[in-house]
Amino acid sequence: MSRLYPTLEDMTVDRMAQAQMAGQPQPHAFQHHPQPQVQAPIYAPPQHGPVYPGVALAGPPVHPGGAPPQYPGQAAAFAPLYPRLDEYMGIAITPELVRTKMPTVVALHHPQGMAVAGVTPAGAQVVAPLSGGAVGLKKAEVTHGIRHVQIGMVKAGGGKIGLRVRNINNGIFITFVERGSPGAVAGLRFGDQILQINGANMAGVDTDKAMKILVKCASDTAPISMAIKDRPFERTITMHRDSNGTAGFVFKDGEITSIVKDSSAARNGILTEHQLLEIEGQNVIGLKDKEVLNIIKASPACITITIMPSFLYKHMMKCISMSMVQKNMDHSIPEV
Repeated sequence: MSRLYPTLEDMTVDRMAQAQMAGQPQPHAFQHHPQPQVQAPIYAPPQHGPVYPGVALAGPPVHPGGAPPQYPGQAAAFAPLYPRLDEYMGIAITPELVRTKMPTVVALHHPQGMAVAGVTPAGAQVVAPLSGGAVGLKKAEVTHGIRHVQIGMVKAGGGKIGLRVRNINNGIFITFVERGSPGAVAGLRFGDQILQINGANMAGVDTDKAMKILVKCASDTAPISMAIKDRPFERTITMHRDSNGTAGFVFKDGEITSIVKDSSAARNGILTEHQLLEIEGQNVIGLKDKEVLNIIKASPACITITIMPSFLYKHMMKCISMSMVQKNMDHSIPEV
C-alpha cells in the first residue's frame, strides 16, 4: 500500500525510522529460523532501545531480568544510521514530542500505536510521525467533496442568511460569510461552491440571480437546503516552524510575496502570488498583516495554511466592500 505524508519532514523522518529498523537485527537473528520482514507502517521497534538516537523514552525496562541478551558484534550492528534527529531541519525533537507526536516510536510500550493519520479513497495510508497530532490538519482540511448543508432559523435571525456569492466560470461561489449569521453557524466557508439550493441547480446562474434566490429563500420559514462542494479552488500546506519560530514565507496584504530558501515552507511547496485564506482553519481574510502574524505566532509548531492563487482571489473579491469584510467576515475558529 502506498504512503502519503502531510509534510516533507514527515516523509523524511518516516524513511529514517524505516531505515533505522532495517539496519537493526532482531534479538533472535542468530537462530536459523527465517525472520519476517518489517512491514510498514508498523515499525516494530527493537525491545532494547529507542528508535531515534539521542531521544530517551521514559518507561519501565522491557527486559524484566535487567539488560537485554548480548550477541557477538551486537554493539556495532546497532550503531545509529543517522547522527541526531533532534537537530534535523531545525526541528527540536524532544522526548515529549516523541511521546505525543510519534506514536510508532512509543509502540515499544503500546504495540497498537500507529502514526497513521488516515487512509485516502485510493487506499494510500497517510503517515504523519511529526504532524499526526496536529489539530490544525483537521481544522483546515480541504476535501473537495460534496456535502449537504441545511440552514434553519433564517427568518428568526432577521431574514438574513449572511452570505455573498459570485459567478465564476458558470459556478456559484461563496465570497463572504458574515460573523454569527445562519450561514456561518451552518459551517459555510469562503470559497465553497454552491451546487444546489433547495434542489435547484446553480450551474450557469449569474451572480444577481443567485443572490435573489438566496434572498427569497431567506424570507421563507422553511429551512434552506444546499449541496456544497468543499472549496475547489483552495489547497492546504502543512509546514513546521524552525527553532526560531519561523515557517519561511513572507506576505503583504495577505499575499505571499517571497519564500525563505531551505525553509519548511520551501520544502513543502508553498508558492508566491498566492493569497492566505486560513491559518489552522481560521479565516484571516480582511485581517491586517500584523493580526495574521500574531495568529501564526500563536499557532503550534506544526502549522497548516490554506491558500489560493492571488488572481482568482482578487477576481472573487473585486465587487465586495473590504470595509464590510474587515468588520463582519466570520473569523471564528472551526471546531473539530
